[in-house]
Amino acid sequence: MSAGRRSPRPRPSERSLLEAVAAVLAERGYRTYVDPDGGDYFDLAVRRGEEVGLVEGKIGDASAVLGQALRRRAWADWVAVALGSPSAAARLVARTSGRRAAVVGVWAVEAGVARELRPAVAAPPPAPEDPFAGPRRRFRQALDDLDRGTLDPSIRWSGVPGAVRRSSAGRKFAEWRLDEPGNP
Repeated sequence: MSAGRRSPRPRPSERSLLEAVAAVLAERGYRTYVDPDGGDYFDLAVRRGEEVGLVEGKIGDASAVLGQALRRRAWADWVAVALGSPSAAARLVARTSGRRAAVVGVWAVEAGVARELRPAVAAPPPAPEDPFAGPRRRFRQALDDLDRGTLDPSIRWSGVPGAVRRSSAGRKFAEWRLDEPGNP
């Protein structure tokens, strides 16, 4: 290496981001499940009593991870994202103050240390017509089965039909209806 050139900073792995956030949440009394499905559909699930949260992690591409978190909201009481760049995490917080995205918690992880920049907002109490009640109940059941060691290995963690209503014939993220039940 020539003089004056800096060696690139080692990039953390997505798993190391999630493990750092899991450690903080475990200190807060949550049971943590990094990659509970073994297929990387859910990055980190946490549970404390009946409360369930999900954290999606990415080394880069904050917009993509925000979209993932919003889509996963149907399964959990709250969702958050973890980014490996504190500056990218801060930018995400600054540019996502709208009602739909502001409920997503944001974590920055640097050198193995996780810092919560914006706490996740819990979903409102379920309304009688809550379309997410079934998916949330099935997700809790899957975590219960995982804890007992009785989880059916053929379960499709991503296959929660009807979890999110689409506003059209369903194309990409822009077509997801993200409003919580009972909220105008």
